[in-house]
Amino acid sequence: VYADFSQRGLNEKSPVAVVTDEQLAAAKTQKDITGENYGALKALCEQAAEKAFPGRTCVIRPGLIVGPMDRTDRFTYWPVRVARGGEVLAPGTPDTVTQVIDVRDLAEFVVRCLEQKTMGIYNATSAPGELTMGELLESCKRVSGSNATFTWADAAWLEKKEVAAWSDMPVWVPLEGTEAGHPYIDVSRAIAAGMVYRPISETVRGTLDWWATVPQERKDAPMKAGITAEREAELLAAWHAEHP
Repeated sequence: VYADFSQRGLNEKSPVAVVTDEQLAAAKTQKDITGENYGALKALCEQAAEKAFPGRTCVIRPGLIVGPMDRTDRFTYWPVRVARGGEVLAPGTPDTVTQVIDVRDLAEFVVRCLEQKTMGIYNATSAPGELTMGELLESCKRVSGSNATFTWADAAWLEKKEVAAWSDMPVWVPLEGTEAGHPYIDVSRAIAAGMVYRPISETVRGTLDWWATVPQERKDAPMKAGITAEREAELLAAWHAEHP
């Protein structure tokens, strides 16, 4: 819902995105929901709830929701890919921070807020600065027991090769530009209200356990996020050719 993700430390009082009357009318009549208006429309939903129930709303703003039954593959890609082993194309550097929220931790927080009649607005994702891409991928390797190795390609090179952050390289965003503040969301209010987190290794394990139960045709189909094995092999070959 936030207006400017280039800023670090966004909290619940940070300005939210807005839409013009014309954009709102188009969204209503044409059901034209885009990446540009999605957050602003979410903010309007929050405002509508608060208008209907003044002072009696609980608004929870999750980050990237991950874990078992992640049908978007926006996290699942990494545990599944690393479990396959071999050389893995990894984005940025191992110390690049990120934020996610295990769906089970989020669910427990929602229930806690309901039971405690907690009101207000809460960012709900992992604590900023605590999870890195290196830790995430190494956890995937440890939990799966694979022989994966990681080749870290910098953001500028990936952009040149038209490898998109977040979609082609899930969970990751470069730490500069319009999304630089994305992995630094302030969650201190949620922690004070009882938010707790399980280790990322448990999220990886839960994801792999769930993935083992999905139909084979789903496993054989291209993932909805990440890159194909063929595209990864091409990129790794190009990287090594340019970085002997």
